Amino acid sequence: MKEARKCACTALLVFMVVFLLSSSTLFMKGKKESNQAQHSLIWDMKSMILRIIAESWFHGNRHVVVNTEDKKPSHVVLSPNLTTCHPSFSDDNKPVYCCPPKRESEEPFIDFQFPDPSTQSIRVRRPAHVMDKDKVFAAKYNKAIAIMKSLPYDDPRSFRRQADIHCIFCTGAYNQQHSNSLMKIHRSWMFFPWHRMMIYFHERILGSLVGDDTFALPFWNWDSPEGMHVPDMFLNGSFVDTERDSSHLPPQVVDVNFDEQERGLGYEEQKAYNVGFMYTQMISAAKKPELFMGCPYKAGGDGYCNSPGTVEDAPHNTLHYWMGSNLNPERENMGAFYSAARDPIFYSHHSNIDRLWEVWRELRSSNNVPEDSDWLETHFFFHNEKSQLVRVKIRDVLDVTKLRYTFDWVENPWINARPKPSVPPHMARQMLRMRNSNNHNGGLLLTTSDFGPMGRILDTILRVQVQRPRTHRTRKEIEDEEEEEVLVVYGIDVKNDVYAKFDVYINAVDENTISPTTREFAGTFVNMRRGVKVVMNKDDIAVDKKSHIKLGISELLEDLEADEDESIWVSLVPKGNTGVSISIDGIRIEYLK
Repeated sequence: MKEARKCACTALLVFMVVFLLSSSTLFMKGKKESNQAQHSLIWDMKSMILRIIAESWFHGNRHVVVNTEDKKPSHVVLSPNLTTCHPSFSDDNKPVYCCPPKRESEEPFIDFQFPDPSTQSIRVRRPAHVMDKDKVFAAKYNKAIAIMKSLPYDDPRSFRRQADIHCIFCTGAYNQQHSNSLMKIHRSWMFFPWHRMMIYFHERILGSLVGDDTFALPFWNWDSPEGMHVPDMFLNGSFVDTERDSSHLPPQVVDVNFDEQERGLGYEEQKAYNVGFMYTQMISAAKKPELFMGCPYKAGGDGYCNSPGTVEDAPHNTLHYWMGSNLNPERENMGAFYSAARDPIFYSHHSNIDRLWEVWRELRSSNNVPEDSDWLETHFFFHNEKSQLVRVKIRDVLDVTKLRYTFDWVENPWINARPKPSVPPHMARQMLRMRNSNNHNGGLLLTTSDFGPMGRILDTILRVQVQRPRTHRTRKEIEDEEEEEVLVVYGIDVKNDVYAKFDVYINAVDENTISPTTREFAGTFVNMRRGVKVVMNKDDIAVDKKSHIKLGISELLEDLEADEDESIWVSLVPKGNTGVSISIDGIRIEYLK
């Protein structure tokens, strides 16, 4: 019976295909006599038949779905509407079009499946500076990129199409499904999983192009002294990108907290600076998932948030900007969201970001990933190495073992780089008490009530006395890290699409003589250029909420012997002459479990 039904279905499909082809032929033969109504009728019949063929063909395979608009469910999770893709213009009004040549909504998609462990070996991602010495690997990687760059643009595996995936999702080119709100994946808890998805498929495409299913992307190990320079492989062959800051090429040491001005440190001093900075971003300021990963971004206009995690702000954003060309208006390629993935080093940069996510989760053995069902069910679409469109959920990419890749072990020197106060705490306390009546270091002295309804422009250092709601946390609460004291700088508004940055210090006696390598440093805010303006439809909604940053300060206050003080002094220090573009609504303290 099943075979008979299968044969009947097959016969029906064959008949439909023949009818489709013959109707097209008849129409072409009689096109001089045909009118618009006949053309419309035949087109409608062809569309109906194609839909029936697709639905019949894929029926029975539970992993393959015809990509059509579904009715709005009772509860919506975040996902892109593939029928929408907006063109855009650069900030100097040059057209930027990242959308695919054909709507991806017209393609059938398959649901993500984990690689079969019986056939897929573990891919091992290794440090790029180590792989520089492996000439066989470098040649294979170079060949893979060359092949990828040679593919036509209508091939989703082509290098430019791969780069434009980032452009689409990082500039808000897609609307959300079931909403007119634009979809973005930066500055929220989408940042880590989305980029993991992107480089996962990119890696597999590269491997397939050279016939190596063990191929793994190297990671640019810029958080370790040995890897704090542009890897040599990215200076040759297909790895080359001409749109880079030439003054930052080897032997120059990276600046993971780049603020648009050269720091002027020696090589070893800069390396020590980087290590100290990484401790705050990875450990002391980031002891809860929201602090490390960013705010919870939900579907719809009301679900949008704008609060990145510590590592996304820096070193992620700062190294993008450090790498981009200082000769370009947006520091393209790496320095702007829309063009960043056009540089091959983008993928090694994000391979290290992906590794740091794994390192952070290991350091925080419990409560290391959000359990929110909306986050877990959020999904995106990528093309795989067979050019199939794949729907992949965040819950699919949380276990790298199931994804069949891992990272080569490397030492993380910043783990043991807990900074010390620049001034002994008892001396600092005395000096800060004199601050109200004697301010010799410039800047403004404020309380939290002094910001006013319009906020404050950050055109100079702002020193704000912030009251602490709780001053007597138990030793057990502190040691068990059950509740983290969090400094919130809120209502951050960056005028126009510019690179803007400020550092945050607590109980700093003199901000001009200290740095992120001292204990007073609490964290940093970085606004990276999108580089484009999206062309909006009349019903589209661009929710452009002001940003805020959340920084864990429990450990910092303990080290500064300020954990029982009723108030603390918070200094906001604009960097690189960008403060004139930043306004702040206020500062407060919260507690996060």
